[in-house]
Amino acid sequence: MTNEQRSTILDRLQVLLPDESSTELLTQLIDDAEAEVLAYTGRTALPGQLVRTVGDLAIINYNRLGTQGESARSEGGESYTFETMPARVVSVLNRYRLARTGGVYHETEPKAAEA
Repeated sequence: MTNEQRSTILDRLQVLLPDESSTELLTQLIDDAEAEVLAYTGRTALPGQLVRTVGDLAIINYNRLGTQGESARSEGGESYTFETMPARVVSVLNRYRLARTGGVYHETEPKAAEA
């Protein structure tokens, strides 16, 4: 991910999340979300179309702070369940998953812009 893309996501998170969120925390959440997207899709570089998805995952991970390792919780008569990754995010990521044969992902190099 480029520094410009990372900065765009960070700016978006600072608007959407509470003021007490530190830049260091948000940067770490962005890094973790990017790693999650790359691992799921089998890619080594993030396609530009997935930048927003990285931001969405960072927000989801922020909202789950303190509930790591839980799959469900019942508290005060209310029940909560946690998905590993929401279906809406998975449906976007599935479009960018790479084929894998023989245990190897086959990622093509992005084409350079023609002059």
